[in-house]
Amino acid sequence: MKDRNFEDTNLTPARFPGTGRGLMSRTALPVRTAPGAFGMHAQFCCFVLEFRMFLKTLKCLKHIVGQMIISVPESCLLTTDTVIRSYLGAYITKWKPPPSPLLALCTFLVSEKHAGDRSPWKPYLDTLPEAYTCPVCLEPEVVNLLPRPLITKAREQRSCVGEFYTSSRDFFSSLQPLFSEAVESIFTYSALLWAWCTVNTRAVYLSHRRHGCLSTEPDTCALAPFLDLLNHSPDIQVKAAFNEETHCYEIRAASRCRKHEEVFICYGPHDNHRLLLEYGFVSPRNPHACVYVSRDILVKYLPSTDKQMSKKIAILKDHGFLENLTFGWDGPSWRLLTALKLLCLEAGEFTCWKKVLLGEIISDTNEKASLDITRKICSYFIEESNAVLQKVSHMKDEEVALTNQLTLVETLWAEELKILQASATILGSLQTGLA
Repeated sequence: MKDRNFEDTNLTPARFPGTGRGLMSRTALPVRTAPGAFGMHAQFCCFVLEFRMFLKTLKCLKHIVGQMIISVPESCLLTTDTVIRSYLGAYITKWKPPPSPLLALCTFLVSEKHAGDRSPWKPYLDTLPEAYTCPVCLEPEVVNLLPRPLITKAREQRSCVGEFYTSSRDFFSSLQPLFSEAVESIFTYSALLWAWCTVNTRAVYLSHRRHGCLSTEPDTCALAPFLDLLNHSPDIQVKAAFNEETHCYEIRAASRCRKHEEVFICYGPHDNHRLLLEYGFVSPRNPHACVYVSRDILVKYLPSTDKQMSKKIAILKDHGFLENLTFGWDGPSWRLLTALKLLCLEAGEFTCWKKVLLGEIISDTNEKASLDITRKICSYFIEESNAVLQKVSHMKDEEVALTNQLTLVETLWAEELKILQASATILGSLQTGLA
């Protein structure tokens, strides 16, 4: 990277308890501000009631700039430009239909890894994981231990990668002139899965001009050596983008970092299901973490004699209230409570369903009934979480080879259990208030 004009004085690789390999600050990283920014903020505090000053302050806030964490020159980035300029370029250009940008990147990664010491990218490839922990890489018996909504997405992910491999085999065959070995032994499913996970878990967003030799799918991925050692923290505020003036991919942070501490960035406001699915890890005490309530669990404790149930479900579906129903650290979500309030409407209250969706209280009876069902659902999930955790514990004793995968699943369920216990406490307070 230094040969490609990379300069860095802030960070150095290190291993940390809990997160493993990451980047450590060599010096304290303060939050920097442009001249005058805090002066304007002070004026805002003094004249907070003056609207004109408020507007001036908002304009001033844009001058607050984060400390530069890392700046990676374009010459160090691995993009589709890199691939097309390489020995693969001629084969990509003549292949019809045009390969996708993702296929181009994955093909290059597999080919360069196969090249070993002959690859100029070997120093970077050596830093990449040999295996990944996204659900697509987990053993089927481990996937079956995941929460139900995540099992569905994991199977969809596996199917997607399988179709990606099957549809790419003819293109791989066209590359035979480049290799002395049979391409079937190089571009295997496991090799492509490794490359797919590398791009999916480590790439940064970087929009490219469209290459005519590639398909029209978005070309927005770039692998950034060294930078991709930065680990995730949901509490960090960062700005990451390609700087057209410096031709570098830059990350700036609004958070301070002490000398010799691990430096984090935020991959996005993702819940733990999304983090595990896309990146292969779970974030403890993630403020965005939640427990999803599916439709079958939503109606599990409702009376089967309700003749209006199908109409209620249809209303919820039409208004988007059958998705993203959750328990979080602050209790059941408004969407979950609203859906249950509508489902708990008595026959004489059914005409008030629009008011329910607008957040209005229909009756004390409806409030108590919906909270009672919510509590039962929460208790069901707590029992399920404890049962799965016990099962995982037994499997860890019996399936030693799966210990790492099982520990990942165990962490996810343990976090969900904490969320549910917090929600149960909040529900208890809400029910006490209605008693």
